[in-house]
Amino acid sequence: MRDPARTHIPRRPPAQVMRLSRLGVLHQSRLSFMRVLTRRMAAEEWTFTRPVFEIDAQGVGHAVYTATGPERSYSLVAFAHDLPADQRSDRVIAEAWDATFCLYDGVPTGADIDRLRANVPLQEAGRISETELSLSRANRSVRLWAHVVDRLARGQQPDPARIDAVGYLMRTTAVYGSGKFGAADREIIADRPEMQVPFQAEMLSVYLTRVFVRDLVQNMAHALGGDRAATLDPSIARRLGIGNSTGLGMAPFIVNHPVLFNNWIMAREEAIARVRSVETATPQEADTFRALLDRSAFSVVRWRSDHPIQTERLGLLRADLVALMAYVAVSDLATDYPWNRLYQWAEANLHEDAQELVASLILEPYPDLVDGLASCMADGDPDAFHIDGAQSVAETRAALAETFDWAFDLDWSAPSNCARAWYVSEEKLEPRLGERFDEPIADYEQPLAPARDAAAAFHALDDYAGDTAIAEFLLAHPQHRQSIRRAQIARIAPYAEIRDNTISADLLPIDMLRAKLSFFGATHFDPRSDRWVRIAMYTGAPYPEDLTPASAEHWIYPEAPP
Repeated sequence: MRDPARTHIPRRPPAQVMRLSRLGVLHQSRLSFMRVLTRRMAAEEWTFTRPVFEIDAQGVGHAVYTATGPERSYSLVAFAHDLPADQRSDRVIAEAWDATFCLYDGVPTGADIDRLRANVPLQEAGRISETELSLSRANRSVRLWAHVVDRLARGQQPDPARIDAVGYLMRTTAVYGSGKFGAADREIIADRPEMQVPFQAEMLSVYLTRVFVRDLVQNMAHALGGDRAATLDPSIARRLGIGNSTGLGMAPFIVNHPVLFNNWIMAREEAIARVRSVETATPQEADTFRALLDRSAFSVVRWRSDHPIQTERLGLLRADLVALMAYVAVSDLATDYPWNRLYQWAEANLHEDAQELVASLILEPYPDLVDGLASCMADGDPDAFHIDGAQSVAETRAALAETFDWAFDLDWSAPSNCARAWYVSEEKLEPRLGERFDEPIADYEQPLAPARDAAAAFHALDDYAGDTAIAEFLLAHPQHRQSIRRAQIARIAPYAEIRDNTISADLLPIDMLRAKLSFFGATHFDPRSDRWVRIAMYTGAPYPEDLTPASAEHWIYPEAPP
């Protein structure tokens, strides 16, 4: 085993990594939360059962799926509904869905299921308890659902091309956890080994939801076709993930959780630095990289989007992959710091999207260097950081400049630099990004413009002597507390801040969404506008009956058909 301490090449600097143009093209990696979960479940030999499946011929009823690890069990309680087409909506404010779910901490009793039946289908309008770890809902991809049910009912398999064109039979519109609507707070489960990595409860909920969706469509096909109905081919089932529609509500997360986001980015950057510092690669490591590069190229070919921004990005990525594969074909990946040479070539010759794909791919042959970093990605106590009031004004100015110096010379009164304002819609209860000069929203603005606020704090400090304690300044100017706190956090969390203007006229919120979703392990990003995106989760993942350490390793890279 290599010694992780022998890192010679430093992590990439925050000024390079934390630009939205780069964050907006991040790819999944070994550290993505879905992959961390599937590796753990396989390594620990989790068992899976379906103790309840009471679904009628119309696909209405409930089911329970229980996953049991070394110390405890978790159960997805699923409710399937007969939803009229005119009520189907992916909006957060919808009031009915094709299916609703919760992840129960343990194995529910009949009384628990009765309680959940009265509340989970209502989602926000209901109430769950500390025994529930997540609350979610999903809608069918109507045309693909009908196609799969019809084909199976007639004893045929669904068309693989139609499967790949959509990628999922249901898409979630929200997966809530961490205390939302009465669910257990994060701190209740944070010390459990299987929940230490962020979002593991939510990722488990989605993994089990995928199993339920497969079983539900199969059940409806058998109800329709009787004895002639076919069973869904496992190879086709593997190509079905769970979709997700994500909008502006997720974008503020990476601003509002600076330490947590720093930990995600820093873990990935440390992994990249460790692998770039590998002096020699074995033939097996080189072969693993080459094989997964080929599989990535196949995945990108299957990646579809009608949005002009993503269409342009995909065109560049596909062209870059051709150049990358040609370079790798004639390159020595054995000696002389091969992965650093490869990364440097990518940085000099490819666009950022392909650079970040290379950065993720070089991690794959090195579980011993990378996988342990997942345990460093949690936040601990997010409220533990308190402002150091004894810090001098001079030290504070230096801290602000270290992270936000790029923002100090911007004209923040120019309409293009402050064109947008983040607020929460009273009607829809969602974060929104409005046009500052066209809508009456300035009085409701949320503190989601750290660069502008840091510049204001920096210039306000001009009137104070350098040796003045920052507490004195804040007593007179409490409106700058958040900027000072963020600057002090950045001293210990260098990747905490986005190095771009989050209220600019040129802002693409989908870049913020992709940055977060890449750490979940999402693939095939398909923006529907500059403000919301559809993704796929667990596409290619092994189902419980096929989950082994081998199958849990590289499932996210699809294999081209022979």
